[in-house]
Amino acid sequence: MGLFSKELSNVVEWKENQPEVLFWKWSNSEIKKGSVLIIRPGQDAIFLYNGRVEGIFTDEGQFDIESQIIPFLSTLKGFKFGFNSGLRAEVLFINTKEVLCKWGTKNAINLPAAGLPGGMPIRAFGTFNCRIADTMTVIDKLAGIRQMYTVSDVKERIVASLDQLLMSWIAKEGHDMFNLQADARNIAKGIESDLDMDMRKIGIGIEDFKIESFSYPEEVKKMQEKAAAQSMIGDVNRYQQLAAANSMEKGGASGAGVAGQMVGMQMGMALGQQMVNQMNLGQQNAPAANAGTLPTTSPKFCPNCGTATTGSKFCGNCGTQLFQ
Repeated sequence: MGLFSKELSNVVEWKENQPEVLFWKWSNSEIKKGSVLIIRPGQDAIFLYNGRVEGIFTDEGQFDIESQIIPFLSTLKGFKFGFNSGLRAEVLFINTKEVLCKWGTKNAINLPAAGLPGGMPIRAFGTFNCRIADTMTVIDKLAGIRQMYTVSDVKERIVASLDQLLMSWIAKEGHDMFNLQADARNIAKGIESDLDMDMRKIGIGIEDFKIESFSYPEEVKKMQEKAAAQSMIGDVNRYQQLAAANSMEKGGASGAGVAGQMVGMQMGMALGQQMVNQMNLGQQNAPAANAGTLPTTSPKFCPNCGTATTGSKFCGNCGTQLFQ
């Protein structure tokens, strides 16, 4: 008889092969004598009998149902297993961990914009965390009719209301339509508050809602890039300086085009002129530099004009002092 009863026993557990599942209902119709309950980290186990909550167990580990679980069930404390009958109860496993979910707008959201009758179409995407915040509400609103509830179910409900929330919070704060990314954090916090309030109606909490990026039509992106470039350049002189520096950095690549070649020529001319100026300055300073280092005897030729000397102290042609 002992062997036979062991064969009838159950292992009531949730192996949680799908981490995105928020709750899962153990589906066997009967819990047999000798069965055990296994609760893993991040799980709670809830015993339901005739749709009512009989006990909530949060400690992880392995428990004998007859001796360690049934004595704590509300109306089943005195339940006795029969040889051919077991306990007809449901066990609901709750995932107590936060679960990360990615979201994105299904379609472009048309924001009201002056001069655009249809509005400015934008898209957005990001992430949020969700978790079961109220177990009793989940049991009342969802568990009675669902075998499991997943992050995909949460995402479907959130995305359905996301378009209106985005439009509302962008318009509410008067954000710059062309610089929404700068206000993404504030917009996300407002949306998170509204989503959390709505989802708690079914026992689900929404936390850490983030907008990672807003996406504009390609034409708007090009206009933004052009405006940014013009703002950076500022004036023609600065443009020429930047173009010259860019040309030098590229090392005169053949693909630079006519404009690049012109810039390179201008840079070459400027560098050449600078060298000439330095040479002229050196020649002007040469006599002054040499004044304090004259030889003590007369040289054969004048160092200034090259005329042959006759032993006199000054050059007969240009008058330059030849020695001390």
